[in-house]
Amino acid sequence: MGYTSNTHIIRRELLRQIVQLFADGRLEDEIDRIPIKMAPKRKPAQHRCCIHKERAVIKYKMFPLLGFTVDEEQDELTPLRYYAKQAKERPSLKNEILTVVDEACTSCVKAQYVVSNLCRGCVARPCIMNCPKGAVSMQNGQAKIDPASCINCGICKKQCQYHAIIHVPIPCEAACPVGAISKDEYGVERIDDEKCIYCGKCLVACPFGSIFEVSQIIDVMMAIRNEEHLTALFAPAIHGQFDLTTGQIESLLKEIGFNEVVEVADGARQTVIHESAEFAERIEHGQPFMTTSCCPSYVEAVDKHVPGLRPFVSDTPSPMMYAADIARKEYPGTKTVFIGPCIGKRKEARKNDKVDLVLSFEELNAMIVALDIDLGKLPDNEKRNNAKTLDRGFALSGGVAAAVKAERPDIKIDELAINGIDKKALGMLKAYAKGKAPANFIEVMCCEGGCINGPASLGELAGNRKLFNVNLK
Repeated sequence: MGYTSNTHIIRRELLRQIVQLFADGRLEDEIDRIPIKMAPKRKPAQHRCCIHKERAVIKYKMFPLLGFTVDEEQDELTPLRYYAKQAKERPSLKNEILTVVDEACTSCVKAQYVVSNLCRGCVARPCIMNCPKGAVSMQNGQAKIDPASCINCGICKKQCQYHAIIHVPIPCEAACPVGAISKDEYGVERIDDEKCIYCGKCLVACPFGSIFEVSQIIDVMMAIRNEEHLTALFAPAIHGQFDLTTGQIESLLKEIGFNEVVEVADGARQTVIHESAEFAERIEHGQPFMTTSCCPSYVEAVDKHVPGLRPFVSDTPSPMMYAADIARKEYPGTKTVFIGPCIGKRKEARKNDKVDLVLSFEELNAMIVALDIDLGKLPDNEKRNNAKTLDRGFALSGGVAAAVKAERPDIKIDELAINGIDKKALGMLKAYAKGKAPANFIEVMCCEGGCINGPASLGELAGNRKLFNVNLK
């Protein structure tokens, strides 16, 4: 998940400006100027047809960053400052996890099959003869596909002997492993919540940056401003984002405004203890295999697409939930804020009242930059354990299995790591749902490489396994 996309730069810059204005007390006064500043007059539009389109796209991209879906706009003349005020005053969070900025989602092809200039206008015309919808016609000596009639079946491509018809995938649809995103009648992508597993692959794949997660950054900053007691629960994957010791991470979070800090790796320790015991019990009772349960997008995939696998999924709560238990026990009355690279955690938190808010690594980074925090000057808390433990290795593919094997060396564990969920992996899981699998302990991570490559991670260090230095063998 490299930092190579301009859409990431734009999103992070918008986040930075929102945090900066909020911190300076100027959010409502200045937020409507952001689109004008980013697309000024007499400067050629960088990404759209004109500055007016550019400004409109920037405006609507701020809706999810303020914690709204784009569909919530009732009047186009309502300024952003109104939504900024509403964001600061809202009593509860939105249920929606992802939203599509329709102003930005207009440039992908309507039909996924296109005739190239290799077409020779042959006499056989198999593309025309075999199209089930009559979507192919001959114009000016070459075949042409009507986007309105095409159903993207691909028959024309298969029939063309000149290989003149090419498949042009829609990136977000191609990336989605469960077919949860598709175009509506206006050509705008819509996310089907009944199918979505909140893996964030569509968000990462969209080359126009039109898919956003609905942010809670305003809610976190309001809680800090209102001096609510906040406990940060930081995911182990943070060590793949910032080259900081655990003690420095604690100092960073407290400088931002959190009162207490709990490592989700401490929750992972509880997950290991309970999950290894559960595994031993299940195997003893004759169950052929068990899968992990700490990846929320995998659990969503099972519930929505592979229900037959549900009996084989561990019932052990995720490290985030155990970390929240630790926080609430040590700091009664605190409000918990999970910080990680995962969009699926937003959904998991909404299903359970142990975690109040979720902040992504992108949002955390925006706060660091906007508040001008010098990471190089953060003091280290020497009481924090900086060892590269297996519990912190949960962020890596294979990390859960390694920790469980280390916990129970007395049990024969044949592990299999499913390193990323795609259509092929989903097919494998459906096969395992029939009761047979090539291993008795199956670890499933939705993101390839593990949580360190989550959709809301930072590209500069994301996926940097060296910062963990954890031996998973």
